[in-house]
Amino acid sequence: MDEYRKGWALRYMREARAELAAARKMPYMAPSLVLEAIRKARNAIYYSFGEPAFVEIAVRESAEKAQPIEDPVLRCLIDIEVIVQQMSQVEDVDGERALKQADGLVQLASDIVETVTGEKIED
Repeated sequence: MDEYRKGWALRYMREARAELAAARKMPYMAPSLVLEAIRKARNAIYYSFGEPAFVEIAVRESAEKAQPIEDPVLRCLIDIEVIVQQMSQVEDVDGERALKQADGLVQLASDIVETVTGEKIED
């Protein structure tokens, strides 16, 4: 991983955590903040694995295939993409449920990014 992508991955993770914290403090803005948090968490993961555009294409193409996905990392990325898409399309979001789901996703992304970059993410 080069320093450029590493820097972006860490930045997106810090921003995802900040968006989630803001969602907890401002419930009236929670739906949009939660959505931003999970998008940024997904982007952080993509930067961790390489060029985000290529990772995104690989994830989407794999998700469109009718075959089961054997690779656990790719399966995880597809699941994350499904969550992002579902939350983007839901108009009336259950705030508490969305926060819990986003919290889990952001934590998963943090674990992945910290493992791949070898750096602890500072808030």
